[in-house]
Amino acid sequence: MGGVLAQVEADVAELAAGPLWTLSDAEITDEVRRVHAAIQQLSGRFLTLIGAADSREIPYNAGATGTANWLTYLLSMRHREAVEWTKLAKLLPQTPVVEEALAAGRVTVDQARVIAKTVHDLPSAVGEAGKAKAADVLTKLAADDRLRPETLENHRSQILELVAPEIAEERLRRDLERAERSAYDRRDFTLIPYGEGEYRVRGILDSEMAAIVRTALDPLSGPRKPAPTAAAGLDGAADAAGGLTVAGCAGGDATGSFPMADGADAGCMGARADAGCACADASCAGAGRGEGVADGGRVAARVLPGEPDLRSAGARRADALVEVCQRIMNAGELPDNGGEKPHLTITLPWDALQAKVGAGLLDTGDRLTPETVRRLACDAMIIPAVLGGDGQVLDVGRARRLIDGPLRRALVLRDRGCAFPGCDRPPQWCHGHHIESWADGGATCLANSVLLCGFHHREIHHGHWEVRMRPDGFPEFLPPAFVDPQRRPVRNTLHRRC
Repeated sequence: MGGVLAQVEADVAELAAGPLWTLSDAEITDEVRRVHAAIQQLSGRFLTLIGAADSREIPYNAGATGTANWLTYLLSMRHREAVEWTKLAKLLPQTPVVEEALAAGRVTVDQARVIAKTVHDLPSAVGEAGKAKAADVLTKLAADDRLRPETLENHRSQILELVAPEIAEERLRRDLERAERSAYDRRDFTLIPYGEGEYRVRGILDSEMAAIVRTALDPLSGPRKPAPTAAAGLDGAADAAGGLTVAGCAGGDATGSFPMADGADAGCMGARADAGCACADASCAGAGRGEGVADGGRVAARVLPGEPDLRSAGARRADALVEVCQRIMNAGELPDNGGEKPHLTITLPWDALQAKVGAGLLDTGDRLTPETVRRLACDAMIIPAVLGGDGQVLDVGRARRLIDGPLRRALVLRDRGCAFPGCDRPPQWCHGHHIESWADGGATCLANSVLLCGFHHREIHHGHWEVRMRPDGFPEFLPPAFVDPQRRPVRNTLHRRC
């Protein structure tokens, strides 16, 4: 092995001394990929060496207190980095498929670290077969779809659902309830004097409250064009309607809308709340509590006359902030954001909402318990926002040009953000783009639409990149020849769910 390593060292020295000016742009791109893959392969060997040293107790024989301490001294490495290498060296043999992929350069060290830890953290009830299946799925996603480590981390809960759905459901419900309870009890909003004429904002909100605040503040925080006149601005605000987030549910007099969807299947998740409360039964939280209670008494809590207010000052301010945002959204006076009125989108199958199982998924990526979704639904009008579901006109053909309303909501549910490969911009920062230009006869429908952020929208219109629809109904992009001479199609894998 010493001769092989000496040859590798000689080859690396020769490669490092090679001039770059002789390489074309395509050759530099290719060499970046190949050098990086070689680094990962060598890192795989490095990890096996660390494992062998640890099993033979070489660090202890050398007088070190542990393997990490030994690496720190031997390689002048940061202690934190040495600890990470040591942990991965112990975990990797437990997932042979990941170890083999790393040795072949198909996955990176960071990807291998996420996969190995995810598999290791699975409940013991999953069994060895379940852990092996999880490792196979995650390794395939990392190697074939080239998912970044942070994206793989987001698949942790989904992997448990895949290999052991009966365990995942109960664990997710328990974790969500604990997290929601903890975040709600710790809610706080404080303005702290921070010098002459300045204040610092400090606070804690749970997922639901943060989503409401973010939805209300997002359209106001972007660059705005000055209105022609003050009267025009008032008229525009007065005429604004639709897309409202939450409204009181009193005898079926709900106003506004609360889009809910199931992006995983084509079944309708809800029905219009034209008559009565939108919840599955009349016992849901918030029903019949009257006007002024923004969400069943939980967020915008009210205290009756004569009753003591047991909330802390920070909790009262947090409740007030959320209620203000709710009132603004209910009034419909916020400017459009991404082509439609601000609203929250929750993904949860209708049968799961009725049965009080599963978890709701906010368009921000946060999860909510079914009880929270049912309570929010009680104060809102449910709009079926399923891809192609009943009651939604997703294909408007040539009748109109703008991608908005139900069509945009369906587009958000499908693309989940900018669809351009490698872009992580959220839906609210994106525009609806016609794949075949509307001016050239393209229809305004889901199959001819794609969600793009402003930067990549302009990039597509420059004409170098092309976008088309795959047979499975998802968009893919063809790079220009100067990026990939073979123009192999690529797609965004950052927003997908396994």
